[in-house]
Amino acid sequence: MAVLTITQENFEAEVLQSDKPVLVDFWATWCGPCQMMSPIVDEIAAERDDIKVGKVNVDEQRALTEKFGIMNIPTLLVFKGGSAAGRIVGFKPKEEILAQL
Repeated sequence: MAVLTITQENFEAEVLQSDKPVLVDFWATWCGPCQMMSPIVDEIAAERDDIKVGKVNVDEQRALTEKFGIMNIPTLLVFKGGSAAGRIVGFKPKEEILAQL
């Protein structure tokens, strides 16, 4: 499944109302660890049909960034049933991310 670009406008429909768990990557273009994490997130999206994967650019989506208290990036949030169910901060190996799903 392709990685979704998550914005304030589509957040509720794509994340909160999703019937699948959603992995949301909060990132920025200038963030080195985010660039290292991006291929891992893309790989998870390509391999797993049972989840949705989206990315939030923190520079473009400040309201979402503030709403979820994102202080450091990369931060991955796992949403299940419309609620945040897990948080991963910083670069982590793929196995650690998958364990949260």
